[in-house]
Amino acid sequence: MNDRPADLVFTGGPVLTMDAARSRATALAVRDGRIIAVGHAEVGDLVGPRTEVVELRGRALLPGFQDAHVHAVMGGMELARCDLTGTTEVAEYLRRVRAYADANPGLPWITGGGWSMESFPGGAPTADLLDKAVPDRPILLHNRDHHGAWANSRALEIAGLTAATPDPADGRIERDAAGHPSGTLHEGAVDLVGAHVPPDTPRERLDGLLRGQETLHALGITGWQDAIICGTDGYPDVSDAYLTAARDGTLTARVVGALWWSRTRGAEQIPDLLDKRERLTVGRLRCSSVKVMQDGVAENFTAAMTSPYLDACGCQTGNSGLSFVDPEALRSYVVALDAHGFQVHFHALGDRAVREALDAIEAARAANGFRDTRHQLAHLQVVHPDDVARFRALGAIANLQPYWAAHEPQMDELTIPFLGKERAAWQYPFADLHRAGATLAAGSDWPVSTPNPFEGLHVAVNRVLPDSDGPVFLPDQRLDLTTALAAYTAGSAHANHLDDTGSLVSGNLADLVVLDRDPYADPDALAETRVDLTYVEGKRVFAAPTA
Repeated sequence: MNDRPADLVFTGGPVLTMDAARSRATALAVRDGRIIAVGHAEVGDLVGPRTEVVELRGRALLPGFQDAHVHAVMGGMELARCDLTGTTEVAEYLRRVRAYADANPGLPWITGGGWSMESFPGGAPTADLLDKAVPDRPILLHNRDHHGAWANSRALEIAGLTAATPDPADGRIERDAAGHPSGTLHEGAVDLVGAHVPPDTPRERLDGLLRGQETLHALGITGWQDAIICGTDGYPDVSDAYLTAARDGTLTARVVGALWWSRTRGAEQIPDLLDKRERLTVGRLRCSSVKVMQDGVAENFTAAMTSPYLDACGCQTGNSGLSFVDPEALRSYVVALDAHGFQVHFHALGDRAVREALDAIEAARAANGFRDTRHQLAHLQVVHPDDVARFRALGAIANLQPYWAAHEPQMDELTIPFLGKERAAWQYPFADLHRAGATLAAGSDWPVSTPNPFEGLHVAVNRVLPDSDGPVFLPDQRLDLTTALAAYTAGSAHANHLDDTGSLVSGNLADLVVLDRDPYADPDALAETRVDLTYVEGKRVFAAPTA
């Protein structure tokens, strides 16, 4: 142990290292932004006259959490817009829309989102409801999963949508009995209206990033993978915000950007992706991943399944969901991306999309050998049992969004009946993947769902939502707390190629979080855990008022 005093020492509480042995210590020392000692009383020898000593007082010290799948800029911008989260009452949605419009009389469009499909028959709200709240300005509000949107009549009129407008290849327009657009747009159909919304300004995007970063740091998150950078196909390009913040030093988090794979183009976009990777690797920003959205979501029947969805009567339909990228072409694209050293980050929600993504990774392994590209599949709502073991065999990371793995109305009313009993039992198979040897990472998909790691951890461990007294959702798929914590720390660090983070060992970067308790003391109260202090490279980036 080097005798030069430490800059920072933590002592007097459980140090949950998340190292290979998942060992515990009681003290940790930091110098020049890196951990120099992990142990017990002997770490006190590194305290000098200028050392800052943090008395843990029984509180836990962990590696900083990393969110392996998040949209931080979008989340930060939505905090400043019409926010419909936190309720499922239609009257409350309309009250908030009216209040936001009144508070922002100069805005040409009312935008925002967060409404739940469970609030409306068939998950599809109608334009006339919004017309009653704001009849004179166009409105476009994304639902909570951001795979659909609710528009009023003025917005539909501006976009020129009529009964004669065909559904786009990658989406669907909800219609009334006469065939006229009724107000709900799914997937690629959202952009038919979204293309008319005034674009966000660079200042709005930068403010959104900094607001999102502040939110995530307050939750103990020190790094993340932003799952859409340089978006097209109706998704925003937020790369300028990250580049500005990375250059001027206001980006205090470590960020991996997943460059959007345009589903309207093919392999000819790869040179552009290579240019973007070089241009957008600055400071704490590294855009070394490529995002492929292979399917949609189950609630609107666009998640790609190996067999058809059922209808409300339990009979098979002719719809098995959408594969946004042709599976054969996908294999060739992933082989090429892997050869260029890109990680491929798949949105794969249905079991067919999962299989198509694994087939593409298998093709890359066969063509290029095993490379350290750490491809990952996010969401994994339905995984066919035959494909579970393939994650370990192919070195494919299972990127979990644990908060979704619980009974709630959108699951019970809009998903399970249309999947059927057998397929519904294949949902979110976290424990099966872990038992089969898959590497687990974890993320939130914020603003789709809460960015709070402890609410996600609560569901991963208990398979019920916080404050719910309902039944456990597929109890055999519960994870133990250590495995779940590892997914949010060491697992996500691995997925992000941030190999000197994610565990508290000498030599690693001092990206740290101090909780208000030891999470092992009461696993049933995980969701109540709060963050007291967050550090990046030994520099404090968040302190709770009572810390």
